[in-house]
Amino acid sequence: MLAIVEIAGLQYKVEQNQKLFVNRLKGEKGDKVSFEKVLLTIDGAITVGAPAVEGVSVQAEILDHVQADKVIVFKKKRRKGYKVKNGHRQQLTQIQIVSIGGADAPKAKKATKKETTEEVVAEEKTAKKPAAKKTAKKDTED
Repeated sequence: MLAIVEIAGLQYKVEQNQKLFVNRLKGEKGDKVSFEKVLLTIDGAITVGAPAVEGVSVQAEILDHVQADKVIVFKKKRRKGYKVKNGHRQQLTQIQIVSIGGADAPKAKKATKKETTEEVVAEEKTAKKPAAKKTAKKDTED
């Protein structure tokens, strides 16, 4: 089963037992975290959320907190004697996807959606058609 999930403001394509690096999360090494904002699931059939799939969540375990490679930020203005050199190391969390669960809820939602469309169609059939407008002719006398 695949899912697209939003973690710390970014979207990731995940599957079970996958390891990935995400922006720093709260929690200690070995803690379990759950992500409820699942945007899409693929399990034989594709389920797309609007904006998120209800009843589906992704559980993960925090493996480690690490730092990314250093990125050098260098600014210079020519002929002005202005040079600034800074470095940055992004704080990351390594997680492992434990499970993607709760896929039964969207199927129930589809059934209720189908029922509501059938009810709307039935109401449209029973609704009366508007009466045709009668045009009044004016008697003009000269």
